[in-house]
Amino acid sequence: MKITRMFQPHISTANPMKYTTTAAISLLLAALPCTAAEFFLKNGDKVVMMGDSITEQHLYSTYVEAWALTRFPAWDLEFFNVGIGGDNATWGAERFKRDVVGCGATAMTVNFGMNDCGGPGSNFDDPRYSGVNKIKEFMTSMQKIAEQAKAANIRVAWCTTTPAEVMDEGPSVLPYILNLEKFSGAVREIAATNGNALFIDQFHPFVAAIDKARAADPKTRIGGGDVVHPGQPGQTLMAAEILKGMSFPTLVAAVEINAASRKVVQNKNCQIEGLKVAAGRIEFQQQDNALPYFPDGDAKNILQWVPLLEQMNAYHLKVSGLKPGQYEVRLGGVKVAEYSAAQLGAGVNLAAPALTAGPVADQVKAVAAAISAKNSYFHDRIFCEVLRGGHVPAFMEMKREQVEAKRMEVFNERMKKMPELFAAIQKVLVMQAHQVEIVEVK
Repeated sequence: MKITRMFQPHISTANPMKYTTTAAISLLLAALPCTAAEFFLKNGDKVVMMGDSITEQHLYSTYVEAWALTRFPAWDLEFFNVGIGGDNATWGAERFKRDVVGCGATAMTVNFGMNDCGGPGSNFDDPRYSGVNKIKEFMTSMQKIAEQAKAANIRVAWCTTTPAEVMDEGPSVLPYILNLEKFSGAVREIAATNGNALFIDQFHPFVAAIDKARAADPKTRIGGGDVVHPGQPGQTLMAAEILKGMSFPTLVAAVEINAASRKVVQNKNCQIEGLKVAAGRIEFQQQDNALPYFPDGDAKNILQWVPLLEQMNAYHLKVSGLKPGQYEVRLGGVKVAEYSAAQLGAGVNLAAPALTAGPVADQVKAVAAAISAKNSYFHDRIFCEVLRGGHVPAFMEMKREQVEAKRMEVFNERMKKMPELFAAIQKVLVMQAHQVEIVEVK
């Protein structure tokens, strides 16, 4: 099968079913912390996330939001999801003013391609499919979005769609998935054509994870959803790749204690007070400037294929000078982990344990709940009921102008509740000091 690709080197031209990847390099780079100044999102941003039904699921969008807010809890960031099931770039361009400009966006993500490409049964090389024409239409519509964003001074992160994850055993890269790769190439071209716009590739890291899982067991499916709609695991991978593409800083906090000298050797992105070192016990108060984050539930199923929790959350503790033995790490009086003196001396990442129990886990759950409440209200009461609400039947004899005037009246009224919901998120993001104890296991 001869296929002309829009960007390489990902799927081998010698064998379209053979997937080769530079994911190892990407993962290495993602582990390196960057500064807040390099992050695509900025303090004060209103971020609109536009897309189709994959976006409307409020999974990857919520995870991006939660990661950004927990990494920068002092920032003023507001997120709006304007995904619509069945949507494509053409309709996205049509509704840009209403859904993106109307929310006051300063930055946005665009995630189209799945519906633009056609159904899983389509074949790009079949003349009846007219795939080339579909790409031309897609790029024309994406360019319209780009021009409107430029006119409104909105920064854009252009995201490729995810691959379809076929349920049958056999090759993971089939003609339809190759079609989606062509649309991913078109997204890259749009980003390159429009100046400083950001291009984010979700497609190839997702295929790499699919292939890794299938190599272990051909029956394994990583996404957790259906063929085109990833569930929690797949959308966690989506969120992580979006944030990596945005140069998301991985550092949560880092603490190094020398037990022998009874000193704090270093503390990054946190404050340490009240250090006490006694026989078999170290304790101090730690107030972080950020929080680790990872979605609850089935999202953790992705970790056996891509170690996203530790890649995205560098929450380090290092304690040198301990006598040999085992030590409990307690946060707020709650045991979260147990390590040997050698492990602590080398340094450990507390992200996963801290998100399991204790004060950090409790705060992150409160943040997630507040974000969910805001998103539910905006989606149900504003976006669906007002902005996407149907037209008034003709028999009511109302002019379109009257309908739209009433729509805007209700929109403005219901939007008055949004500051309260954003404030509720900010309230639970206020950072508090917590007790850290490293106690020898007797």
